[in-house]
Amino acid sequence: MAHDYSENILVQESAGNLLHDELGWDVVFAYNQEVLGLNGTLGRTSYRDIILTRDFEKALRKLNPWITDSQVTEAMMKFMAYSATDSLLQINEDKFKMIREGIDVTDVRPGKSASTIKARIIDFDNPANNHFLAVKEMKIHGALYRRRTDIVGFVNGIPLLFVELKATNIDVKNAYDNNYTDYLDTIPQLFHYNAFLMLSNGYEAKVGTLGSKYEFFHEWKRLKEEDEGNVELETMLRGICNKRTFLDLLENFVIFDHSDGRITKILARNHQYLGVNRAIGKPRLG
Repeated sequence: MAHDYSENILVQESAGNLLHDELGWDVVFAYNQEVLGLNGTLGRTSYRDIILTRDFEKALRKLNPWITDSQVTEAMMKFMAYSATDSLLQINEDKFKMIREGIDVTDVRPGKSASTIKARIIDFDNPANNHFLAVKEMKIHGALYRRRTDIVGFVNGIPLLFVELKATNIDVKNAYDNNYTDYLDTIPQLFHYNAFLMLSNGYEAKVGTLGSKYEFFHEWKRLKEEDEGNVELETMLRGICNKRTFLDLLENFVIFDHSDGRITKILARNHQYLGVNRAIGKPRLG
């Protein structure tokens, strides 16, 4: 068990280094090192916190220079609120709409009736105008259980990326069966905002979306159509976590399908993403 865990850490270390050194993400190791508090490591006041409100508020003010303190509070409350009667996918779809389109906040001006205005929380046109952060070994407390995730990726304080890693000698499906599904039951709030789910043992990697069965997780093995292809985690990270590609996928290549009477969340496959961008003359690094 100790050997398996150490192998897991080696995979995690390699992924973190690639995200930081090559892809420009900030990377923090949190386990037993995170200091809670508004001025702490991540700005969390509790291990129950999922949104990094310090980064989220900073992005609100940066991307919406007109925003007032009351509008910031309103936007944050709307983004974090959800109905306990909604399914996880319903909550996720609602959050996705806000992420892509912005959050409606009240706009009151002298002599005019109150209206609403959109507050942006991600700058899709300028990747460098956003804060990308990967947190390794993050403690998350649910209503009854406590868990520690391998890597959670945040953009402007929003947990959009979940990465579950196994030792190199463990089948990737084990990450789905034994870890991801457990997190869905014990810390479901982590997935309210999730965009991409990655499962890997280093040598093999799969990506999928909330609600997908394991057989619908797929590989991301090419950065360009002419590449030979590689199913390792490094290729997937380079393909999906390049900042421009990450935002392009988030904005344009995730859909919620209601055609059969239930919600299905679908992420474009590697060849579809490359093919569409090539057809419209928009080359990407993913």
